[in-house]
Amino acid sequence: MSDLEAPLRPKRKKIWVDYFVQFRWIIVIFVVLPISFTIYFLTYLGDVRSEWKSYKTRQKEHDENVKKVIKRLKQRDPSKDGLVCTARKPWIAVGMRNVDYKRARHFEVDLSAFRNILDIDRERMIARVEPLVNMGQISRATVPMNLSLAVVAELDDLTVGGLINGYGIEGSSHKYGLFSDTVVAYELVLADGTLVRATKDNEFSDLYYAVPWSQGTLGLLVAAEIRLIPIKEYMKLTYKPVVGNLQELAQAYCDSFAPRDGDQDNEEKVPDFVETMIYTPTEGVMMTGRYASKEEAKKKGNKINSVGWWFKPWFYQHAQTALKKGEFVEFIPTREYYHRHTRCLYWEGKLILPFADQWWFRFLLGWLMPPKVSLLKATQGDAIRNYYHEMHVIQDMLVPLYKVGDALEWVHREMEVYPIWLCPHKLFKLPIKTMIYPEPGFELHRRQGDTQTAQMYTDIGVYYAPGPVLRGEVFDGAEAVRKLESWLIENHGFQPQYAVSELSEKSFWRMFDASLYESVRKKYGAVGTFMSVYYKSKKGRKTEKEVQEAEQAHLETAYAEIDQPE
Repeated sequence: MSDLEAPLRPKRKKIWVDYFVQFRWIIVIFVVLPISFTIYFLTYLGDVRSEWKSYKTRQKEHDENVKKVIKRLKQRDPSKDGLVCTARKPWIAVGMRNVDYKRARHFEVDLSAFRNILDIDRERMIARVEPLVNMGQISRATVPMNLSLAVVAELDDLTVGGLINGYGIEGSSHKYGLFSDTVVAYELVLADGTLVRATKDNEFSDLYYAVPWSQGTLGLLVAAEIRLIPIKEYMKLTYKPVVGNLQELAQAYCDSFAPRDGDQDNEEKVPDFVETMIYTPTEGVMMTGRYASKEEAKKKGNKINSVGWWFKPWFYQHAQTALKKGEFVEFIPTREYYHRHTRCLYWEGKLILPFADQWWFRFLLGWLMPPKVSLLKATQGDAIRNYYHEMHVIQDMLVPLYKVGDALEWVHREMEVYPIWLCPHKLFKLPIKTMIYPEPGFELHRRQGDTQTAQMYTDIGVYYAPGPVLRGEVFDGAEAVRKLESWLIENHGFQPQYAVSELSEKSFWRMFDASLYESVRKKYGAVGTFMSVYYKSKKGRKTEKEVQEAEQAHLETAYAEIDQPE
């Protein structure tokens, strides 16, 4: 693998921020963890209280809250007030990118009451929920019914609204697509205060297709109807170790869920869940799961592993044991499997609390984990925040399945980040071109994993401190992100907007398609009321003047006229 050798970099001099980050665990243990646990507990009590209410009561409260939102929007004076934003504090979002656009003058609309599960319809197999319902809350309600959302993102705190307007994926996405692909209907309040219900086949179908990835810049989401699927009590999980170079690891990953004969929609050949973790440039563990009944799991000789207990080894470290003991199978309670990465935040917990994976910490204080990401952000300050932007990588690369090997080699050369998370997802060919879309003509190539209706993509999760940083070498985080974004544009890949981005506006609209988004913004009056998605995602502080000038440019010309790559 000599061609993958990372360049040697000069040593970097430590500054005061390095020492603060090194000993940040003190603040995390004595401040962040106790407050996080208290918030989790109070939130749980609130969820239980909500579940006790009748459907009629929850619906009545929802209708009243929608009326308040409409009334608030109609109070806005466009000539005096800033652009519309939700009233959530900038640090509350789970993503690493701070919500800098809220530093400019803005008109707040409070959506904090929209955190209830409104209905679970067993006949239609639909869950109707408000946007602040999170994954932990909804899995706690549905799993005991042997039901689940088709796509349940791993971290408990991720909300329905964030996953719809931004980006959501799970190990079942190779069957169902991204989180937004499982939504049947959106209920939105538009710029003029009109409440609409958008589906793929009603008069608001253009709005329905434009909402995903729009970051709440088309209207205010107040409810969503999401597809449910039947499930069983356990996940039968197979851990398969693979050794080889990065291209060989990528091929083994493809083979774990994509039949080489192209029979991708065959339930007998394709597992229910897929996940791979690459631990080194030569070692990875492929995991595939199938739902299993309680009776099957408890048969003699089967191993049941309740990974959700606070004292258990962190999931990614448990999976890594397959590299030593070989392939093995175990049964995990379904809800615990869904949220397997929550307690250790994938492997970020190791950087936040270097000893939190040790048996004594897990036993004594593991019940306090995880720290809330929002509190970590609230206690970091600008200096620490900038340090993480430069010395830390939290990025997801969405790339065509057949390019995974090339992407892994690129990440190794430029960043040397391990472990790496691999999770496949279908990118559907839709009747209208949305912000993200498959490669033109993909269905003609018959590549592994592709079907006539969808191209198979993969999320390559790159989360951790890069190798050069761990070795004390100079590392330019901003330049690395710029290179990553250029590589994605050249290879028809996409970058979720929660991440820190260095893209210019022109490059942003080379990565994403603007045509539907901009036409919908104009049609439904979002221009001049809600900030454009690029400006909302843009790194750095925004002044009121910058925001107003950017919106004025959108009022004067259709940004959809920007040349798009063929």
